[in-house]
Amino acid sequence: MSHTAHIRSHRKPRRSASTLAMRAGVAGGVLSTLAVAGASGSANAAEPVTQTLELPTLTADLAAQVAQSADATQQAAANYELRAERDAAAAQAAKEAKADLAEAKKKAAEAKKKAEEAARKEAAERASRTSERATLSASVDTGTSVGTGSGTSAGSSTSTNTSTPSGSAAAVVAFVQAQVGDAYVSGGTGPNSWDCSGLVQAAFKQVGVDLPRVSQAQSTAGTQVSLSNLQPGDILYWGGAGSAYHVGVYVGDGMFVGAQNPSTGVIKASLSYDPPSGAVRVL
Repeated sequence: MSHTAHIRSHRKPRRSASTLAMRAGVAGGVLSTLAVAGASGSANAAEPVTQTLELPTLTADLAAQVAQSADATQQAAANYELRAERDAAAAQAAKEAKADLAEAKKKAAEAKKKAEEAARKEAAERASRTSERATLSASVDTGTSVGTGSGTSAGSSTSTNTSTPSGSAAAVVAFVQAQVGDAYVSGGTGPNSWDCSGLVQAAFKQVGVDLPRVSQAQSTAGTQVSLSNLQPGDILYWGGAGSAYHVGVYVGDGMFVGAQNPSTGVIKASLSYDPPSGAVRVL
C-alpha cells in the first residue's frame, strides 16, 4: 500500500449522472417556476396600466352625471323660485285689487252722498221758488207790495194806466202771463225757459213786431214814455236807455211780468217789487 493511500483526496468525488440529471431537472423546474412567476409578475405589473387607462373614462362619466344632476337641481331651484315669485305677484295683485275695490266703494258712497245732498238742495230750492211764487200770486190778488226792490211801496207816486188792454197789447200781455212759472235760463228763448229779453222778444213776435234780441237795444226800440203814464204792453227796462240790463212787460194794474233770475224764474209782480228805470212803447 502506498504511503499516501490513507490520506483522503482533496478532490470532490464525482457526482453520478443520475444526480446531475436530477439536479438539472430541479434547476429546470425552478427556472420554469421562476419564468412562470416572472411572466405572472409581468402580467400583474401590466394590469395597473390597463386600469389607469380605463379610469379617466369612468371619471368622465361620473363627472357628466354629477354635472347633469347639478343642472337638474339648479333647474328645480329656478322653478321653485319662479313659482314663489308668481305666488308673491298673485298675492300682491289680489291685495291691490282688494284695495282698489275698497277705494271704488268709498268713492261711490261719496258720490251717492253728494247726489243725495244735491237732490235735497234742489228740492229745497224748488220748494222755496214755489213758495215765493205763491206769495207773489197772493200779492197780485191783494194788491200789496212784495219783494226787496228799491223799497218803493205800493202807495208811491208812480201812477199807471189801468185800462184793459186790447188788440196787439192784449195778445202781448196774454202771452207773457202764460209763461209765469217757467224757468229762467240765460240765453233762453222758450218755449219753457227764458231770459228777460228772450221773453219780451217772443211776446212781441206774436203780434208781428220784430224786436232786437238784447235788453240794451230793446230799451230804445220804441218811444220813451213816463212811468206815470204806462199802458199794458209797454216795455219796462232797468238801467239806462241803451244800456239797460233787464227788461219786462207792463201788464196793467201796477203789475209787470218778467224773467227775473234762476231763483224766481218768470214772475208776475208789482212795480214796487223791483221798480223799473224807464219804459218804451212799441205798439
